Amino acid sequence: MQRSPTAFLYAALFSAALAAPVMAQQQPPASQTPSPMQAPAVPQPSDQQLQRFASASQKVSGVVDEYRPKVESAKTDEAKQKLVKEADEKMVQLVRADGLTVDEFNGISRAVQQDPQLQQRVSKLNPSGKTR
Repeated sequence: MQRSPTAFLYAALFSAALAAPVMAQQQPPASQTPSPMQAPAVPQPSDQQLQRFASASQKVSGVVDEYRPKVESAKTDEAKQKLVKEADEKMVQLVRADGLTVDEFNGISRAVQQDPQLQQRVSKLNPSGKTR
């Protein structure tokens, strides 16, 4: 079973909503989870890509903020999964509307998390300071 390209977006919503039972169903078995040593190298994003990422991450954060209480208050795992899928679809649309693929967004996100200089550049482009 391969990891979905939207796994990062799922993870953002799951971690924000603390939906552990749903998350356990969505993650691949530990034996199939890539180790950090297997993670692909993240290229340095261009200024244009960083601008797009800053815009998209702000919008993704808004979706997470909107759906967090809905997922937390969902009564069943099935209801949580439905809400997470709905939120994921919105996040994917927002990322694509800003001119990035989900893979590009995820790659830039990893690069920003690993590089303090990129974090500063994104912070200047994204006044709210939110990145997902």
